[in-house]
Amino acid sequence: MINQLQVNVHGPADVRLDTVEGPEPGPRDAVVRVASCGICGSDVGYVKIGGIAGPTGSPMPIGHELSGVVEFVGSEVRGVRSGDRVVVDPLGAQNQIGNGGDEGGFTPRLLVRNAAEGRSLVPIPDGLPFETAALAEPLGVGMQAVNRGRAQPGEKAVVFGAGPIGLAAIATLRFRGVEDVIAVDLSDTRLEVAQRLGARAIVNPSRDRVGSRIRELHGTSLVMGAAMGDSDLYIEASGAAPVLPQIIQRAKSGARVVVVALHREEIAVNFLLIMMKQLELLGSIAQPDDWNDMIEMLGEVDLSAMITHRFPLERFAEGLAIAQDADAGAKVMIDCGGATPG
Repeated sequence: MINQLQVNVHGPADVRLDTVEGPEPGPRDAVVRVASCGICGSDVGYVKIGGIAGPTGSPMPIGHELSGVVEFVGSEVRGVRSGDRVVVDPLGAQNQIGNGGDEGGFTPRLLVRNAAEGRSLVPIPDGLPFETAALAEPLGVGMQAVNRGRAQPGEKAVVFGAGPIGLAAIATLRFRGVEDVIAVDLSDTRLEVAQRLGARAIVNPSRDRVGSRIRELHGTSLVMGAAMGDSDLYIEASGAAPVLPQIIQRAKSGARVVVVALHREEIAVNFLLIMMKQLELLGSIAQPDDWNDMIEMLGEVDLSAMITHRFPLERFAEGLAIAQDADAGAKVMIDCGGATPG
């Protein structure tokens, strides 16, 4: 058996590039040579607290935004074969890849258990670069938020948080015909990326009055005599505690509010305003059921602007440091070396 590298979380702020044994697949499994794997905000969170919900006493492999080439398929696996270019659904077949399961994507060769169920490996076109394909998972999270918000062409939307998920939501909104999108973030670097992905306007709370600026850009709608922003849809992708109460305070009657950010602490919400303004408050998690929706969009829309930094697996610690700094960039992509980039 050939040993290989694997990024593991060992405890709070304790992440290591370990040498581990390579995959041992069974008849229902597959092995993927990992080309690219993105560092997700949840990876940053796992490192901070030492695991999914804290330390477990065992190393936890991380990495779940990945693409690569199928190296091996078991005798019971159908629909894919050795040499196929794929992205991996990390939650397919209940694998929990990089999310508390036994495997993680920051490694050259990944064991995909129960690939025979047919839900874990999604083929990608030959012309789609691996690092772009690895955006399918975060794109899907933003896309699901847009789906939950029932965004329609011609509507006005505001996205709070221009990290990878917020950027994915912005790109999806534009792809779906929503042209009047405002991005709100404290990082000018991320706001610049948001504009490149289609945001019509940007707002930085460190120098702009957010509510006033949204009303200037989207117009106003009167609610019991008070002027509210005329935005139809709000997507909360920032994770900042004050944002959701502020959205509820400023939203017009009938507006839809989708929460896709991870809020680990409880937030006080004014349900009287939700009732009086007949707001819709919606949660969103994970991706649409059909991963081909993301693959189709990646083939039509250039999302490479989301990737602001690239590192080889051996320099994972440098990439993690960038991902931990919201001002430093957007998506950090790791070349895991399992397949030739392209």
